[in-house]
Amino acid sequence: MTGTIGMFDSGVGGLSILRHVRRALPSHSVLYVADQALAPYGGRSLAFVRRRSHEIVEHLLNDGAEIVVVACNTASAAALASLRSDFPQVPFVGMEPAVKPAAESTVRGLVGVLATRATFQGELYASIIDRHGLDVGVVERVGTGLVELVEAGLLDTPEAVDIVAGHLSPMVTAGVDTIVLGCTHYPFLAPLMRSLLGPGVVLIDPAPAVARQAARLADRHAVEGEGSPTVRFVTTGDPIRFAQQICVLLDSPPLDVEGRSIGATEDRLQT
Repeated sequence: MTGTIGMFDSGVGGLSILRHVRRALPSHSVLYVADQALAPYGGRSLAFVRRRSHEIVEHLLNDGAEIVVVACNTASAAALASLRSDFPQVPFVGMEPAVKPAAESTVRGLVGVLATRATFQGELYASIIDRHGLDVGVVERVGTGLVELVEAGLLDTPEAVDIVAGHLSPMVTAGVDTIVLGCTHYPFLAPLMRSLLGPGVVLIDPAPAVARQAARLADRHAVEGEGSPTVRFVTTGDPIRFAQQICVLLDSPPLDVEGRSIGATEDRLQT
């Protein structure tokens, strides 16, 4: 399938990247895999996520993807370097917490990073802090429960307000004026976050920059678009549930979703 962009995440979070990729590359087909049978990735070991990421990338490539967007901060932290090493012919776009633009835009010199535990533990995050975060203060917060809110579609419920406010409050109290959304699920909670934060704190979502990088790679590697581009959705979980999630999060009409088993079983992956 000429011009196909492969994307994957543990669940629906990568849809926040998909909507920007579609705007940046409207003539390119997209194949999106949600690994919902094994989601969320954030609480799993980096070794587990690395092995699983390699399996999903192999599936994407076998199904015609020419560029792969790792639309998951945890998978990028765990596997991006090894993916690029093991698949040197494939252009990869990964996610990284946007500490650099946060450090450049903060007025008070103090930024917050909201991410999963696995993202904070990865070498990628450590290298980002070494390169861009040494001249500012960084307040880190593990966003426990936020992925689950998005997966359940609980974006503006009283439960969501309590959980989101519980994460934002310590960062605001510490004095941050910029908060980096370090998980692709979190932008779906951005409207709620902005309502709780008010105008004094800026949220940084890396999705537009990721889409621009995908477009640059498509141009650099001559990955051309198609006359009739398509968007295909695959989940390792419940396809009916995923279709409903897509409708809610992307405000789209009902779509077909394919359920598929990919790679090893969870038991073998954990050994």
